[in-house]
Amino acid sequence: MDVLRTIKYNILKGYLFIFVQQKERNMSSYQVKNDVLSVSVDTSGAGLTSIKDKTGLEYLWQGNPDYWSGQAPILFPICGSLRNEKAKIGDNKFCSMGRHGIARRCEFTLRHLDIDSISLFLRADAETMKSFPYDFELEMTYRIKDKTVIVEHTVTNHDSEVMPYFVGGHPAFHCPLNDGEAFEDYIIEFEKPETAGCPVLTEDGLVNTSNRKTFLENESSFGVKHELFYDDALIFDTLASRSASLMHKETGKGIRVDFEDFDYLGIWSSANDGPFVAIEPWSGTSTCSDEDDIFEHKRGVRMLAPGQSETLAYTISVL
Repeated sequence: MDVLRTIKYNILKGYLFIFVQQKERNMSSYQVKNDVLSVSVDTSGAGLTSIKDKTGLEYLWQGNPDYWSGQAPILFPICGSLRNEKAKIGDNKFCSMGRHGIARRCEFTLRHLDIDSISLFLRADAETMKSFPYDFELEMTYRIKDKTVIVEHTVTNHDSEVMPYFVGGHPAFHCPLNDGEAFEDYIIEFEKPETAGCPVLTEDGLVNTSNRKTFLENESSFGVKHELFYDDALIFDTLASRSASLMHKETGKGIRVDFEDFDYLGIWSSANDGPFVAIEPWSGTSTCSDEDDIFEHKRGVRMLAPGQSETLAYTISVL
């Protein structure tokens, strides 16, 4: 085989851990589980790679490059894009990074592994400081409780200056879930009726605040259609709801994402009719058309004092 796999099985409290080390990719994959769900996470980017129920049904998108090779990247220290991929930050410093930041392309280190939880962390180094000039630590923790995956982002500022940042999730889910179903058989349902408009995104992924389209008028759900995503993601910035479900309109089978700690929600699929939908809790958005290029002026920016940490979490529940 081209990829060398070393598999270690450890029996602990009646469950099975599977650790797969893929040396060719310099990446390790870990699985945690309970009697309802099994969840896999990679050290490369620290994102989810699988969410299966006890029947073996896979909920998480598996990254077909014909549509989108990603699955559930971690967004840090930005959500979305910076204008021209750069901004002034701090005291006469600059940051430069592509869409959704740098964490998704970094190798994380395992900190904790148990039957039903795992934590991995990323500490700033000389390479990350070329893009984001702060001594940060980002720890990703995944816990399983019954039918729910709890996703925690803990950011620590090890620097001597106040650190501005954003963080978010980008989990994508199979749509449809089962053979014989269609993309259009699914709906997005919010917990409350919403009257909401979505700002239109520019070709380079920025938010055009002067161009908004009314999307919901006192409605709690809408049907999923491929054409909704031909102009990129739907960005909801005025929701009263703090949960959104992707589910079959007749059976109710699907997932729910609860995002109490996040002010923004992106819903996205690929423009070439990808068979998946991403539900994305964000603490902020791309640079807006009415904003300058100073990082601290962006909507939703979080400011973390030296030596301090904070955790933002969302959950994914199987329905």
